[in-house]
Amino acid sequence: MSLLEVRGLSVNYGAVRVLHGVDLCVEAGEIVTLIGCNGAGKSTTLRAISGLLRPGAGSISFQGESIAGVAPHLLVRRGLAHCPEGRGVFPQLTVQENLDLGAFIRRDRAQIAADLERALVLFPRLKERFRQLAGTLSGGEQQMLAMARATLARPKLLLLDEPSLGLAPQIVQTIFRVIREINAAGTTILLVEQNAHMALNTAHRGYVIEVGRIVMEGKASELARSDEVRRAYLGVG
Repeated sequence: MSLLEVRGLSVNYGAVRVLHGVDLCVEAGEIVTLIGCNGAGKSTTLRAISGLLRPGAGSISFQGESIAGVAPHLLVRRGLAHCPEGRGVFPQLTVQENLDLGAFIRRDRAQIAADLERALVLFPRLKERFRQLAGTLSGGEQQMLAMARATLARPKLLLLDEPSLGLAPQIVQTIFRVIREINAAGTTILLVEQNAHMALNTAHRGYVIEVGRIVMEGKASELARSDEVRRAYLGVG
């Protein structure tokens, strides 16, 4: 049984259908990436999985149970966290307060403290900015905060939407190093990312989505060697 299984997923924005029968699965312990051009349906897929959008058709199963139409806050309690495109930090709250909100549903105070310490080890810049308002952080620091906040919910599955968007190359390297570390510590990850090169170098498996349809899937290393993927997404050939 896959940790996440999506079958025949269709989503409409009003009268416009943007996902057309998407099928994908994520096994426990994996990093799976979903790559594609702007407007292909990557973020829509994540929003449907995390309950932010209601599917028009199809099924979504998490840990063997249907979650289509389940409210996002209930999915967090089940172990599914979504780190959205655009970071979504609370600008008028401090770094500490944003991180505290990540653990809002938890009551295991000793473990929360340990997880917070680990998050600050993963992102030492946040420790330096601990009392600072999130709105005053750089874009890279806000992305670190959004990811760290999501880990404080102790998710079994972490949905990451465009974590490298708009960031300097050095920060991108840091973000992807931490993605691998989060996964190595036991968190399964579904990664949406326009930087196909970094995504395929990081993930175990991948899917390519075009105009709301999955057109390719396979091991990340095999996709990275595909002539079609190299031409369309890696700027090679």
